[in-house]
Amino acid sequence: MKRVAQVIHVRPERLDEYRALHRAVPGPVLKQLRHRHITNYSIHLLGDRLFSYFEYHGDDFASDMAAMAADPATQAWWKLTDPCQRPVAEAVPGEWWAATEQVFLME
Repeated sequence: MKRVAQVIHVRPERLDEYRALHRAVPGPVLKQLRHRHITNYSIHLLGDRLFSYFEYHGDDFASDMAAMAADPATQAWWKLTDPCQRPVAEAVPGEWWAATEQVFLME
């Protein structure tokens, strides 16, 4: 299992919209996440930063993420959510949600 933690800014003027979108995530988007071996997915807010965490239980993360990105329902969802976000300064070029470094784990 791979643990993935990421961070991105939420645009303060679109925070209410972002919250509303996530109160009603479309079923096909959730189905795609599950189909791509993602579990325990959560998004948290602190100030203007969103922190996401999920667990990946597949064998080919890059392939599953590419397949999810090609999914029409996911693409439509991202057209709604992406305008609410902007990458953090720590993001590498081309990275939307910036990957974080795990420095501690207690199981």
